[in-house]
Amino acid sequence: MSAIDRRRVLSLSTLALSTGASIGALASALGACRSATAQAATAVRRTGGRRKLKKALGIGMIGAGETLMDKFKLARDCGFAGIEMDGPSSHRHEDVLAARDASGLAIPSVVDSVHWAHSLGDPDAAVRAQGRAGLEGALRDAHAYGAKSVLLVPAVVDKNRPYDAAWTHSIAEIRATVPLARELGVQIAVENVWNNFVLSPMEANRYLDEIGSDWVGWHLDLGNLLIYGWPEQWTRILGARVFQLHIKEFSRKKMDEEGRWDGFGVELGEGDNDWPAIMRALDDIAYDGWAIAEVGGGDEARLRDVSARMDRCFVG
Repeated sequence: MSAIDRRRVLSLSTLALSTGASIGALASALGACRSATAQAATAVRRTGGRRKLKKALGIGMIGAGETLMDKFKLARDCGFAGIEMDGPSSHRHEDVLAARDASGLAIPSVVDSVHWAHSLGDPDAAVRAQGRAGLEGALRDAHAYGAKSVLLVPAVVDKNRPYDAAWTHSIAEIRATVPLARELGVQIAVENVWNNFVLSPMEANRYLDEIGSDWVGWHLDLGNLLIYGWPEQWTRILGARVFQLHIKEFSRKKMDEEGRWDGFGVELGEGDNDWPAIMRALDDIAYDGWAIAEVGGGDEARLRDVSARMDRCFVG
């Protein structure tokens, strides 16, 4: 049971004792209130049929511009409001902050850049220690930039890295890092990727429950999960635990005909994502945050095209 659910149960129990009402009746009333709140939030977010998702893109997508300042300003001119950085970063904090402030862009998220090479779920304690150091460095970068969260791939499962060990080790390492995340005011957002680990939204909720911290949630990648699920289902099941979104497409047909990785070779709006259904699911959970493109980038013309495609996907 998550911390949020534990608090809800305690609150309902206390109220039931004081009023004589059944817990079931109070839970039903609470559910109706939450539904009404979500509908109100949806109405507020819609303006002319367009949701107020804040568009961002990964720093690696910006293929033009000589300096970091140039890249930030180009992203702004192409219609983006934020840039996702990598961390621990090779850039000096002062250079990133100067580019952020001069462009007026935000930095909503930082990607942990060592989580594949040094997995928190690795059987080797020395590898896990390197992974934890990388996560801590990314959290410090995120704090310096004013970012909301750090994207984390928590474990990799293969023949030599068993699923059960990856589960136990990664949860222990994340728990040990939560105090720093709380101190810095930066959330840890687990991403669904092709790592043979946490393959359903029900399992994702269980994983977060076992970590047991409101500082840890999900960075939902809408393209990565199309090989084994549907984004609108993951969205509704994870609910308020969706901290960030990665925006990309995937084609199961191209995967079947050309190869697994070729499934990503489609433009936004031309793959298997049901964008109207995804938008309805985001409304259902009252998501009103960042939508970060993670697709092939390029020059100004390419970035403008990605920005326009995102706008079309977000109407529904």
